[in-house]
Amino acid sequence: MIRIFIGYDPREAVAFSVLAHSLQARSLQPLSIAPLMLTQLKDSLWRPRDPLQSTDFSFSRFLTPYLCGFEDWALFMDCDMLALDDVARLWDLRDDRYAVMCVKHDHRPKEETKFLGEKQTRYEKKNWSSVMLFNCARCTALTPDYVNSASGLALHRFEWLGGDDLIGTLPRRWNHLVGYDPESEPASIAHFTIGGPYFPEWNDCRFADDWRAARDDMLAVAQRKK
Repeated sequence: MIRIFIGYDPREAVAFSVLAHSLQARSLQPLSIAPLMLTQLKDSLWRPRDPLQSTDFSFSRFLTPYLCGFEDWALFMDCDMLALDDVARLWDLRDDRYAVMCVKHDHRPKEETKFLGEKQTRYEKKNWSSVMLFNCARCTALTPDYVNSASGLALHRFEWLGGDDLIGTLPRRWNHLVGYDPESEPASIAHFTIGGPYFPEWNDCRFADDWRAARDDMLAVAQRKK
């Protein structure tokens, strides 16, 4: 069973549903998919909203190892994504030498705002934490107390690990930044980091047709079940 936690924000509820469907539709292994909804995390995430926080899951993502009882492996993903490949191929890249594995972007956005007018922020290791394979037993520093008290930069820059040598590298295709990464590069996960086709202003972005096809397939499946 592949355990997947997806960040959830009510403003992007449709994005979560389409991502979950695209993961299930392409996987040849059973998946356990859970949304990280703040309404369900009141006992473990109580910190006030940060002014620089652009989504509800900016900090909840780091509770993934805790929610797994600090056992085995788990995958975290932002909700503004689309699976274009079997996630089991990503799962097979787990390497016990590392505490966490991610795509190590050198992402330096130039725009000042992104979706829904949210402020764009710039920091070292930006977007590294948007897809993370957690080796949960080696992430015991991520207790609720720590996640609620640490700064956003400390969390997203993986300072809780104590060393970058514990961060494994995933191929770029597993977190393709739409609008930033070259279109010539393959994409197994499309990441609509500045806005996806579920927002009118990003209706024509790359992979928009793929996202709408996944949405329509999801709705068709739901209709057949009635």
